[in-house]
Amino acid sequence: MSDRRPSARGWAPRHWYQDVPIPLSAKLLSGVYAAVTGLRRWLYRKGLKRARHPGVPVIVVGNLVAGGAGKTPLTIAIVERLKAEGFNPGVASRGHGRADARTARWVDAGTPVEEAGDEPALIVAHTGVRLRVDRDRYRAAKALAADGCDVVVCDDGLQHYRLARDIEVEVIDGQRRYGNGRLMPAGPLREPVARGQRCDFRVVNLPDGGGEGARSGFGEWPMHLLADRAIPLLGGRACPLEAFSGHRVHAVAGIGNPERFFAMLRGRGLAVVPHAFPDHHAYRPSDLEFGSPLPVLMTEKDAVKCAGLHADQHYSVPVRARLPEAFWVALLERLAAPDMRRT
Repeated sequence: MSDRRPSARGWAPRHWYQDVPIPLSAKLLSGVYAAVTGLRRWLYRKGLKRARHPGVPVIVVGNLVAGGAGKTPLTIAIVERLKAEGFNPGVASRGHGRADARTARWVDAGTPVEEAGDEPALIVAHTGVRLRVDRDRYRAAKALAADGCDVVVCDDGLQHYRLARDIEVEVIDGQRRYGNGRLMPAGPLREPVARGQRCDFRVVNLPDGGGEGARSGFGEWPMHLLADRAIPLLGGRACPLEAFSGHRVHAVAGIGNPERFFAMLRGRGLAVVPHAFPDHHAYRPSDLEFGSPLPVLMTEKDAVKCAGLHADQHYSVPVRARLPEAFWVALLERLAAPDMRRT
């Protein structure tokens, strides 16, 4: 019987983040995974497989573990800061959860989420940025450069070595970190922990106001995801989260670590009835039928996929990333370095 089961902590196998025995089959497959991915990295490092550059600076935002760590809010924050500094950025994304993942396409405000993917739809809704989804991130970046973008931000592309990059940003979950430290499927790692040391920036996603077990280390930049509003999905004025303080609510999260969302709501005084779904879950009406007429609060990533499923008292809770100003200074200085590749 599989140990992959839903809980407030998500759908990851229990042995990734809990002190339980690792199945022998997972250990054996982990060795195969290590050999295959290690060979792939070696081929790119030796130039036997070729990484290609689109001709404008490329910033890759990614993580080492399977699942979410806060990449999309950071991508949004980077795009917004670049626009404020006078850049014309574009975003390259695979577009997880798309109905036709083989077809590349432009994503704009009118693109159905089934064709865009949940994270690209969210990025475009926040920033209005030019965004291209393609399984081949190099082709997406090349299309963005040809369309006039002067810097490409790649959302979740740390392991996509075909796209040559100038700046790498690793995002780390400040609570779960690297789990048991093993490679998939014995653990959550897509690459060894040492891979993160080679990234230009390492950003640690910390709960707002701290949190049990959360930490950042030397050479890591702290990031807090701030939430203070709830927006009705049927339209209308936003209300402060504190309006729900002391009341029971259904909380919906289909993200890499649902417990982060539930804990954030509890920290605002809400009595949470948690409902965790797999990352990139495609919602059906029955998924949101909980049998009690309480308000339903969900992450923005989930809300963009619930068009047509909206009911009264359903709310989206947006977050925004806050990082030290010194991080932005360092990132912009690196982007202005003479070795940046430009057309």
